Amino acid sequence: MLWTLIKILLFVALVIALAFGFGQLIDSDQTVELRIFDMEYVLSPLMALGVLAAALVALWLVLKLFGLALAVLRFMNGDETAVRRFFTRNREKRGLDALLMSMIAQAEGDGKTAIAKAEKAHKLLNRPVMTNLLVARAAQQKGNQALAIERYKALLEDNRTRFVAVQGLLQAKLEQGETEKAAALAQKALDINPGHEATQNKLLEMQTSAEDWSGARKTLLLKKTAGYLPRDVWRRRDAILALQDADTLAANGNMARARETAIEANRLSPDLIPAAVEAARALVAQGNGSYAAKVIKKAWKTQPHPDLAAAYAAIEPDESPRQRVARFEALLRKGPEVAEAKLLRAEMLLAAEDFPAARRALGNLYETDPTARALTIMAAIERGEGADDAVVRGWLARAVTAKRGPQWVCAKCQHVHSSWQAVCDNCGAFDTLEWREAPEGAGPSDAQAGLLPLIIGAPDRASGTEAEIVEAEVEEKSETEKKSA
Repeated sequence: MLWTLIKILLFVALVIALAFGFGQLIDSDQTVELRIFDMEYVLSPLMALGVLAAALVALWLVLKLFGLALAVLRFMNGDETAVRRFFTRNREKRGLDALLMSMIAQAEGDGKTAIAKAEKAHKLLNRPVMTNLLVARAAQQKGNQALAIERYKALLEDNRTRFVAVQGLLQAKLEQGETEKAAALAQKALDINPGHEATQNKLLEMQTSAEDWSGARKTLLLKKTAGYLPRDVWRRRDAILALQDADTLAANGNMARARETAIEANRLSPDLIPAAVEAARALVAQGNGSYAAKVIKKAWKTQPHPDLAAAYAAIEPDESPRQRVARFEALLRKGPEVAEAKLLRAEMLLAAEDFPAARRALGNLYETDPTARALTIMAAIERGEGADDAVVRGWLARAVTAKRGPQWVCAKCQHVHSSWQAVCDNCGAFDTLEWREAPEGAGPSDAQAGLLPLIIGAPDRASGTEAEIVEAEVEEKSETEKKSA
């Protein structure tokens, strides 16, 4: 605003100065003597200015005529375009100036000026490819998608600009919300230039959002072939996409193909926990329980997980608790000191009603890593060994406020998921879920809660609220302390 005011003031000052100078020339009594050969002319200052202007115009005309004469001579010597270039040189110069101004306006973010200057350049220059591209980009920047689409379509006719035209149309369709057409355009762009990484990423994102898992696998392979993905990363992400594809096939009733795809996902990434779980279930359904056990053991060695334990248990669903404890030893010995192994062994011994062995299996985990699961197991052990209800409720009260333990947490937005997913529900990121401790304030994990059987009966005050139960426990402890005192 201030710069605009300054420019206006400068313009007014210039007009006033010119008017004042013109008035001084008219009122002046001075003369200018001009001698040409033997002729002498006496001119007033104003007439002298007119003669000077006429001389400059005449000089400009002479130079133009001289240039035309040179162009004619070049034409006579065989340069067929010399005369045409002479007459179009000025037009081309104005067109290039307009083109430059359009590029500057586009860089400044002034879409309206960029379009106007580009249209002017389009009229002056015989360069439709250049000007159409500039108009299309400026129109897209301003939000005029109709004009942008019109000019991008014109660029499709030239092989040099077909790829950028398809990309422009792709962006326009995305901004209009037509994702299906945008995905088709992205695929067409990759047919033209298969190695373009930005288009690969955009298509992959659209395919995962649309749950087109088979198409996403093809795009991922294209990224790997182009050298944008290391082989190990490609195998893991391809396994995730295969796993999602298996779920879709199963939902559509194609169970045989779904099982084969789940097994393929595990083959691609043996340490991917969800793939190992689904592959084990598929192998059990095919009657190959022994190989399913190998799949679970291999994944368990990389990272013990409750879902792996549940899948291992499902291999022999009709076994007794004692038989299960014995069979699970082959799995648990692959990492006996990890917390998950201790918790799992204690849970199985609880199911077998061997409470002293369950206490030994748990060790001091309730002190070193007091999660809700560990404290609940302690409550079950105390109940099984015949402890007072107050003791059991004490462990349960601690479990209510204890940390939940490892959960599926998105590495990008820290959102906690009850089960593993390929795409985060909160931020939409792909392959970002990690099995680890959740941030403070996160809720419980369904995967953990589902593994712990309902082995603890309701307390005597079953009709009371949780707050009332905890309050009663505190009162009982106070009375006990008074009696001992």
